[in-house]
Amino acid sequence: MCACCVPSRGGGGGVRPAVRAEPGRVSRDGMAEIPGGVFRMGSEDPMAQPGDGESPVREVELSPYLIDACAVTNDEFAAFAAETGYKTEAEHEGWSFVFAGLLPEDFPPTRAAQDAPWWRAVEGACWHRPEGEGSDLSERGRHPVVHVAWQDAAEYAVWAGKLLPTEAQWERAARGGADARWHWGDDLEPGGRQMMNIWQGEFPIRNTLADGWLGTCPVDAFPPNPFGLHNMTGNVWEWCADWFGPPERGPGRDPAGPAWGDAKVAKGGSFLCHASYCARYRPAGRMAMPPESTASNLGFRCAAPL
Repeated sequence: MCACCVPSRGGGGGVRPAVRAEPGRVSRDGMAEIPGGVFRMGSEDPMAQPGDGESPVREVELSPYLIDACAVTNDEFAAFAAETGYKTEAEHEGWSFVFAGLLPEDFPPTRAAQDAPWWRAVEGACWHRPEGEGSDLSERGRHPVVHVAWQDAAEYAVWAGKLLPTEAQWERAARGGADARWHWGDDLEPGGRQMMNIWQGEFPIRNTLADGWLGTCPVDAFPPNPFGLHNMTGNVWEWCADWFGPPERGPGRDPAGPAWGDAKVAKGGSFLCHASYCARYRPAGRMAMPPESTASNLGFRCAAPL
């Protein structure tokens, strides 16, 4: 298992059909307009995982759309929960996966994920108790909401009059108009600058905190890309609308992915990513995520048609 990946709960993986939001309800506040056009999707980068299906690189045409400039925050999700009374997957199940490095040294022993002992199944962990009982969202209102399953993200999007972005929409937005490894180029730290929130040091033993963060950071902590979008790579994995599958061959227009599947697409990587074990923290990077998955590095942002 990739160190930054979110382990599965081991459930059935089924989800209810997503409800389509009504056009016209969308507020453009906090959203960026992405122009329509053709872009090169996918990658043949040597950093890519062979089984992830990033290749081949193909031309994809998208209609113009809106996408959140930042991931959905704790404050925004709190407004949704307060208005609707919505309970997330983690709240219903009573636990979620928490990265062990975020827990106190004297935290009671808990079940670890198979083959990934840095993931701990913590009772009571959910979006408003990120590290379980006794934790809260103090000073984290502008951090991305985490511990949200795919259905939780889809329900929020409907409440907001939006949708989850397709993988193609997410990737075009993350590229910022560039055809490079990241929106700023191929150098991870151009001029020695930290451009995103990922792991520095030796995982999972030592994090030098060169970027200033151990866990999540505020959704706008790093400079925006040319489209005005923050933290599209690093910080938290972000759910997409698509079922995970092999890339569509040849040119396409507004692709929406396979009609069904066992896992959803997640993009962007998280604060746990490091080149020593995988390099999915690139716009082209992708991961198959069971839709019931919840963890302390998994969030989302929304999109909407123009």
